[in-house]
Amino acid sequence: MKKFDLNIDRMLENWESYHAIREIIANALDEQILTNTQEITISRDENGQWRIRDFGRGIRHEHFTMNESQEKLDHQGLIGKFGVGLKDALATFDRLGIETTIRSKFCNVTFDRTEKHDFSDVITLHACISEPTEPEFVGTEFILKNCTDKEIEQAKSLFLKFSDDEMLDKNQYGEVLRNKGKLSYIYINGIRVAEEDNFIFSYNITSLTTTIKKALNRERTNVGRSAYSDRVKAILLSSTSEVVAKALINDLSNFGNGMLHDEMKWTDVSVHVSKITNASGNVLFLTNEDIMNAPRFIEEARSNGRQIITIPSTVKEKLIGQVDINGNSIQDLSNFIAEWNNCFEFKFINPEKLTHSEKAVFDMTNIIVSLVDGLPKKVLAVRISETMRPDTGSFSEARGLWTGKEIIIKRSELISVERYAATLLHEICHASSGETDVTIGFELALTSFIGKIAKKAIHNNFNNYKLQEYSKISQNKNKVNLFKKLLRIFLK
Repeated sequence: MKKFDLNIDRMLENWESYHAIREIIANALDEQILTNTQEITISRDENGQWRIRDFGRGIRHEHFTMNESQEKLDHQGLIGKFGVGLKDALATFDRLGIETTIRSKFCNVTFDRTEKHDFSDVITLHACISEPTEPEFVGTEFILKNCTDKEIEQAKSLFLKFSDDEMLDKNQYGEVLRNKGKLSYIYINGIRVAEEDNFIFSYNITSLTTTIKKALNRERTNVGRSAYSDRVKAILLSSTSEVVAKALINDLSNFGNGMLHDEMKWTDVSVHVSKITNASGNVLFLTNEDIMNAPRFIEEARSNGRQIITIPSTVKEKLIGQVDINGNSIQDLSNFIAEWNNCFEFKFINPEKLTHSEKAVFDMTNIIVSLVDGLPKKVLAVRISETMRPDTGSFSEARGLWTGKEIIIKRSELISVERYAATLLHEICHASSGETDVTIGFELALTSFIGKIAKKAIHNNFNNYKLQEYSKISQNKNKVNLFKKLLRIFLK
């Protein structure tokens, strides 16, 4: 037997036994992948000892030298770097009193604490290497004594391989996994490295960044989010799964109450899943402001079977001008109204069908238009409609509309002469000027209209004044004549 100084004393005080077992299982899984051999086994023998075995090339004494395996560094799908995790595990077993034996076709190995060569006052852990008891043994087997079933199960629970997590999507960066409970897990090449309490999914990262590699040098249980968040985003941004997109987009319903999961707080992820969801063709993306400003069209969308999806304004801004994964325009409120307008049909009302009060107002049309010298010749008719298209640049129905041939007034404007006259004159101004709303040309035309109406009002008021004065004079003359007549009678 030869003793190999591992040059380690008791260390990693924060590691539990299952952390050390995790390293042994990880190395066995790596060897299985590298050698494309059969599944590893984890079993308890008749003596109550736990045995972890792979069927690879077998451990050699030089593997106890702490170094990084270039073979493992060059392989993206592996978990560890042989030599680092192994010695950490052995030190933890020694500290916790778990007796460890290793066997392969090259050697049998046990461990004890003994003095360093030429330094009797320094005690370190040594590997006691002896000839193999089974020279034909296939693979490497670790035999653990004083190890409980619970500790083994805790270690196995850290591996995706031994869980029943359902994979929902897979791409070049990793996998999206369905959550089974309140916690989400972050795996790196199948080994759990972190927990998240506000994620929608769990994730298995298979493409490692330099930041992740540095974080994994020793700590594999509590890797910080800053190390893996970019890769989680990359997994989601590369996902084309409708199942994944639907779960994420449904979470946006929590936007209003501030209960969003963390993935949907990433604007680029929200934009991406919105594009996937838009491809279904039966959704409508709205901000809270849209919902408040356009209740009429929200009702219309719902009656047409549209799913209303509330999104933050930051996401809406990113979606402007974008297309979904099928090349279709994003269904926001503007696009919905444009489509609605394209298939819109007016619901015209025959004047005879108006109520008595409405007809009385509508009959004032000739008097109202006379205030601005009558209808322009191009206006063929003034019509009343039950429904109207939206105003340009607005999400509410217009009160009136100049079509290029007709002036159409919404029926609700007949509630009063004042309302009807204001809307009718507004549309006459469009017809006579040829200008659209919010233009200098339209403003000038409207100013001219105000002048004409004011002139007529002043003229009418002046005429009324003259009539009143004439009436007073006439009345006074009648009184004088009557007095004179009465005086003549009295004098007789």
